[in-house]
This record gives sequence, structure tokens and C-alpha cells, in this order.
Amino acid sequence: MTIHPTSVSEYLSTHKYPAKAHARAVAKHLSLTSGTIYLESQKSRLEEDKDQEAPFHQRRYFFYLSGCALPDCYLTYDVAKDFLTLYIPPINPEEVMWSGLPLDAEGAKNKFDIDSAKYSNELEADLKGEVLVIPGQVSESVTLLKDGGVTVKLSKDLKEAINECRVYKDDYEVALIKHANEISGSAHVALMKAAKTCKFEHELEGIFLENCIRRGARRQAYDSIIASGTNAATLHYIHNNQAFSDRLNILIDGGCEYDLYASDITRVFPLNGKFTKESREIYSLVLKMQLDALAMIKPGVLWDTIHETVHKILIQGFLDLGIFQNGTVDEILENRTSCAFLPHGLGHHMGMDTHDTGGHPNYSDPDPMYKYLRVRIPLKERAVITVEPGVYFCEFIIKPYLENPKHNKYINTKVLDRYWTVGGVRIEDDVLVTKDGYENLTNVVKEIDDVERIVNRTA
Repeated sequence: MTIHPTSVSEYLSTHKYPAKAHARAVAKHLSLTSGTIYLESQKSRLEEDKDQEAPFHQRRYFFYLSGCALPDCYLTYDVAKDFLTLYIPPINPEEVMWSGLPLDAEGAKNKFDIDSAKYSNELEADLKGEVLVIPGQVSESVTLLKDGGVTVKLSKDLKEAINECRVYKDDYEVALIKHANEISGSAHVALMKAAKTCKFEHELEGIFLENCIRRGARRQAYDSIIASGTNAATLHYIHNNQAFSDRLNILIDGGCEYDLYASDITRVFPLNGKFTKESREIYSLVLKMQLDALAMIKPGVLWDTIHETVHKILIQGFLDLGIFQNGTVDEILENRTSCAFLPHGLGHHMGMDTHDTGGHPNYSDPDPMYKYLRVRIPLKERAVITVEPGVYFCEFIIKPYLENPKHNKYINTKVLDRYWTVGGVRIEDDVLVTKDGYENLTNVVKEIDDVERIVNRTA
């Protein structure tokens, strides 16, 4: 079922996070017919040398089987009985004085997709038989219950099973990602509109955060990249503090998190409202790379193949512009010269994590074209994946290629010199792999004329 944008908020307000279905899927993946899956939430803690609570972020594995973002909780899933129980902290009168009434067991039963809600002081009495746990994510008190007839089985397979199951996104998860995209998308447009009135990167970062928080997303999926001018040639630029003087373009890579599910969007626009000739040429090339990659998406297509196709489009584009020379597309591809300008992978799975699980990357791959590719498997139906080709003019990365006879014969340095100030261009959308193709969950303008109209506030 496809959830249309106008109904996303309504859908989320009338449905529950499908914890029970996730528990069943994990048990099925492990071929379990008996025993208990046991998971613990992240614990609350204070900042070191302070009496303030540290920022809390729920364990993904616990949330996937519970839908609960509270600290100091536990869950059990009795496989044979198909029975999911959530254990929440008991009410502490002293805490109520400071923080108000917490969620009680009855409220938890109504809020979450579970069969029973209890308090955590009832947990030890309930644990019986074989209990499957994730190594490193189980309290010592539970491991000591073996004297009471409990067999605690540390299982790396449990963690891997959850990782694999997380690739499939059901309707509720898609709605969360789509809603996060809607919020982040509106923030990206706000930055385009504000660009001419701002003087520093951090001003735009503040506007981005404000727009997300105002729409109910108080946490970012990752630290935003606000990279103006040649800063955009740094893939994960983090400073966000430079002035805009004499800078042509700005790259914004930002995405909020909504109920633990991420968005991840990148756009590039001219700070003065008009792309230069060179910027327009590179932007047009990256947009073609993305649109052609999107057209290839469907279940069963190897992500490596789409990634390779994008490199071929880059090479042909550089040959047309005169940046590359003295070789065919296949020859330059075989020598991996294009990796100087596109050093990262085409995209990654996305869900609870920006770089979500189940992609089976191989970071020890000696081939530089695939080393940083985070998905190395055929695309799966109902997976969400980012599509983010880019072209970067980073002197630090490109200089070794210019000094290497294997590569420099293909690069026209006189033509290349005209493009250094472009910095970097990346265009990134989040897409759901469907039965026959894909659904783009990102709705932010990216055609050149549309982008320029918004920056100039004529749209």
C-alpha cells in the first residue's frame, strides 16, 4: 500500500508501530519455534561530572521489536506463544515531583503494539527457559539468573537477523520516513529562500534546525553539512562557519529524524541566485546521473551495476566538457580515473539509521570504485535507499591522480582549472524500492530553473 503525502500524518496518528510483526519476522528469520527473545533498551545516564542527563537515543534493536523510545525498559518475545511483553520502569514518586507522571503499564499497553505491559521489577520472575540475547546488550543481573532455571544464550545471529529484517520497510516505517522527508524538504526550501539574506553558513544551519523543530522534529538524523564554495568538495564538511563572500554555490546535506526514522537530503544552489556556466554544466551532469540511476531501480537489480553506470555517465559528461580526454568511456572506467571526482558510493539503505543495516558493504575491497559502496547486494522490494551521485573538485583527492601517469593522460588540466570554484555538487533523494520500480519519498525541487526561481524568490 502506498501512503500518499496528504495522508501521512493521519496514518501515523491512527496506527501503531508494527513491533509484533517485526518480532515475528525476526523469529522466522532465525527459524525459531520456541524460546524467548530478550532485549534491553538503552539506559538513562548522567553526563560525566554533571548532574544533567546525557542525551538519550534508543537502541535500534530494542526499538525495532517494541516501538518504545523510553529508557530503562526491557522486552520479551515468547516465540511459541507469539506473545510480546514490554517492561517499563515502575513509577517513582520522587521522580514524579520533578518530571510529572510517566507512562504507566496501562498507557503502554494502549500505546505500543504489544500483548502485555508490566513494570521492570516483575521481569526476573517472568524469565524462564532459553533466553536469546544480543552480546554486550544484556545486564549482568540477567546472566546470573541461570541458577533459577534460565539459560541465557548469547547470539550474534539475533543481531544479524534484526539487521536483515530492517531492510524491509512496512507501511508505518515508510510513513515515518516520508514524514521526516516532508519536514526536511520544507527546511531545504526555506534555506533556498533565505540564502540571499544570510552571510554565514551557520545562519543557514540555524534556519534548517528551526524549521525542523517547528514541525515536530527535534532531533537531526545526522549533523547537517552546510558547505559553501569549495567547502562543498569535502564530502562530510562539518565546520559550517564560513562566510559567503566570493563563494558561488552552497551544498546543503541535512535531514531530520522523526520517531527514530531518518531522512537524508542533499541539494545545491547558487548563493546569488544564478549558476555560473561551469556550475550549471556540473549540476546538469549530476542531475542526469541521478535521474538515470533512478530509472534503473527495481527489485533484483545489483546496486553495483547502477553505481557503475553512474560512473560511466560522469566519464561521458567529462569527455563532452573536455575535462577528460585521450580515452574511451570504458578505458577511463577500467582505470578508475573517475574515482578522483566521485570517490564515494551511490547510496545506502536508510531507516532508523541514516546508514541503515543490511547492505553488506565491503570496505576492504581493493577496487576504489566499490570500496565505499554501502550496498553490495541486489535491491530488495520495500527497501529504502538513498540515490546521491556527486561530482567534486577536491584538490587533495585529485592531485595524486594528476601526478600519476596512469590517470593524468586522461585529464585536461587547463579545462579542469575552470571548475575548481564549483566545489562539489551532490543531489540526494530517498526512495522506496517498489514491485515495479521506485517511489521517491523526497519532494524538493532540483531542476535548475526551479532552484534558481526559489533562491530569487520568484517561484
